[in-house]
Amino acid sequence: MKFERSHLDWLESEAIHILREVAGESASPVLFFSGGKDSICLLRLAEKAFRPARFPFPLLHIDTGHNFPEVTAFRDARAAELGERLIVRSVDDSIGRGRVVLRDPNESRNRHQSVTLLDAIEEFGFDALIGGARRDEEKARAKERVFSFRDAFGQWDPKNQRPELWNLYNARVHKGEHVRVFPISNWTELDVWQYIARERLDVPSIYFAHRREVVRRGTLLAPVTPLTPPRDGERVEMVSVRFRTVGDITCTAPVASDATDVGAILAETIGTTITERGATRLDDQTNEASMELRKKEGYF
Repeated sequence: MKFERSHLDWLESEAIHILREVAGESASPVLFFSGGKDSICLLRLAEKAFRPARFPFPLLHIDTGHNFPEVTAFRDARAAELGERLIVRSVDDSIGRGRVVLRDPNESRNRHQSVTLLDAIEEFGFDALIGGARRDEEKARAKERVFSFRDAFGQWDPKNQRPELWNLYNARVHKGEHVRVFPISNWTELDVWQYIARERLDVPSIYFAHRREVVRRGTLLAPVTPLTPPRDGERVEMVSVRFRTVGDITCTAPVASDATDVGAILAETIGTTITERGATRLDDQTNEASMELRKKEGYF
């Protein structure tokens, strides 16, 4: 009988190969784990790549201090369940040390994560950082290599990247430089949810439909929270929503949805015509090059 491999099998094999390449080539790698769906998939891939041994790298989360509590609780519980070391560095600490200065106490801290991240890289001497970014998310990420070189200042130059012919990856860096590595770069949002369904992975509850107070801002729904109160003249509505992506509360918008299980999310994802970030990210609306500009400063 001929064994047929599914597209998920191929994507999984590629990602496992990349994870093992990082472990073999890099002296001090780390894996980003925020509790979001992409990093949840990365953890399962790392399990398949390295179990029954421990992961050859710790987990790292850069916490803005404005993350959804459901997600940070899930992050801590999942890391404890796996028995892996979780390092958390906070933008709050960077503010306390004067490394980050806010122009306004209520401004989004999302872009300020870059400072906290680069400080953590210097603190621990990381030379490879494994993340769950995907090329289908946003056009700046579509430019990125699987092994994305960053200079001694943590900056990304899209015109100064290494070729990856025949899936040969080069992780060599000088002291102070590093690479960002994206094992699921070739996955789509639909692939992620299909993998979650196949592997029966738990995800934070806010990925599923729930009723929440929101206000309408342009084409987006903005959640009403103590950090993001309604502006003058805005009308608060109670709407059934879910989050397609989870991040800083101040710049992450939910989408209207009645999907209460993974099967329903798959059906919605198949039918959507708006990208994940295009439908949910308030911070990408200010400039077409918002993501690329942040990445050049050291962002994820």
